[in-house]
Amino acid sequence: MMYQWCVLLAIVGGLVSASPVHHHQHAEEEYDPMHPQRFLFQEVDAQPAADQRTKRSSASMPKLRFEPPTPVEQHAQYWNNLAQDILDRQLHKNKLNRKVAKNVIMFLGDGLSIPTLAATRVYIGDESTELSFERFPYVGLSKTYCANVQVADSACTATAYLAGVKANYGTIGLTAAAALGDCQAQNDTANHVHSIAKWAQDAGLSTGFVTTTEVTNASPAGMYAHTANRNWEYNGAIEKDGFDPSVCQDIATQLIHGEVGKHMRVIMGGGRREFLPAHQIDIEGIRGRRTDGEDLIKHWQHHHSHHRSAYVQNRIQLLETNTDRDETEYLLGLFSSKHLPYHLDADDQQIPTLTEMVSKAMDILERNDDGYFLFVEGGRIDHGHHYTQPIRAFDETVEFSKAIEMARSRTSQDNTLIVVTADHSHTMSMSGYSSRKNDILGVNNGQRADDELPYATISYANGPGYDRNVQPGEPRLDLNRVDMRDKSFAFPSTVPLGLETHGGDDVAVFASGPWAHLFSGTYEQHFLPHAMAYAACIGPGRTACSTNE
Repeated sequence: MMYQWCVLLAIVGGLVSASPVHHHQHAEEEYDPMHPQRFLFQEVDAQPAADQRTKRSSASMPKLRFEPPTPVEQHAQYWNNLAQDILDRQLHKNKLNRKVAKNVIMFLGDGLSIPTLAATRVYIGDESTELSFERFPYVGLSKTYCANVQVADSACTATAYLAGVKANYGTIGLTAAAALGDCQAQNDTANHVHSIAKWAQDAGLSTGFVTTTEVTNASPAGMYAHTANRNWEYNGAIEKDGFDPSVCQDIATQLIHGEVGKHMRVIMGGGRREFLPAHQIDIEGIRGRRTDGEDLIKHWQHHHSHHRSAYVQNRIQLLETNTDRDETEYLLGLFSSKHLPYHLDADDQQIPTLTEMVSKAMDILERNDDGYFLFVEGGRIDHGHHYTQPIRAFDETVEFSKAIEMARSRTSQDNTLIVVTADHSHTMSMSGYSSRKNDILGVNNGQRADDELPYATISYANGPGYDRNVQPGEPRLDLNRVDMRDKSFAFPSTVPLGLETHGGDDVAVFASGPWAHLFSGTYEQHFLPHAMAYAACIGPGRTACSTNE
């Protein structure tokens, strides 16, 4: 048997030694294409080698010298001290907070993948930068698949992280017994599942939500809606699909008249057009979309005419609304006909920041001595990625982080649980061997591709960036000849698609406050509302108040 092994090894060795790669000069033998090193110290050969493989390998490795951002990083003691600081922070976790969470705030970064977190750190500082919520003591991983698909959308995920049940793609607030577009299944209350907002309201807590998308969009709709199609935001969309809106109620109507929506203390975001009739023009000069002639904004105002309520349409009106005292009990803010503009594009006279909206929401919700549940969505991170425009996604992530920092700073970790997560990821990757602090929105400065052209550190598996960077039969676009920091520049993608798709990888969950330790580990996404309800002693399941744990 040993003889046979020796013969086999000799044959394999002969095959390996016969490989043309090993006929190169000694320098080439030292080069491992999976772990490139020569470019750290060696100039590119002036004369092309006879072997094309040697030429390509040499040309793809420009000379580069990596330097740490600060000289202190050259000393081991710097890294040892940093590790000890992290150890102190980790040891502090032994002091578990088992108090009841009077308040719960859930922050949802739509499409906030883990690579987006890493890239945003570089965008605002360098690789060691921490976003506000990355300092939270407990971190977990959430599995995002839907009941019927591998890669989720924002509808089925909203049902999971708000209502605690896995649902089918494109459906909201329904069990997996309801298929996409099934009006009859939507109308069957046996298929309805209720969100943590309903659990909170039943327990006497105040509720509200803030989003940078339309308030009828999939993520916030998970708070209050039951729909077989996330696109049924207004009655006309249901009619276009051949159904009766009086049977399958649209999402906007459910927000204004539904048992959960009508009790929301705070509603802020965009989507004014979903609430206005088609014959009416809003303050932006855009027509409403409703075909039933109803003005749902007036319906909301009528519902709350016996309350101290306010409807606002721009940033100035919001900031002038007195929420410091009991002068505002209910607040509806619709700041755009569609989604709110990206922060990079927003008119600061018209569009409030996410931090400003969250602060006003907290002013109102904090008046309830029994506590509150607030849902906050940074929704346009997702849209930046769909258009393969990472600068927009990163900037929206920064704004998202600012709002979380404000909320954590003005609440107590003793009684307020804050959970930060994403609904799904994206196909964006951060690759190559660039030096520290290299422009995250620029080209990789540690390596050129085999076609001798630069490539971007940020790229996508699919999306609109394909057509702008690759033309059939033509060389790739030379990224040194374009302004990659243009807000509308579509970064390279591998597969041509009109819009980039979501990714199926796990997303991070960050938690701080009472029972935050429940959110460590890896778990199903629909576990999240059950854990938040446990901490707040609400909902139909087991809670911290009903067990001896």
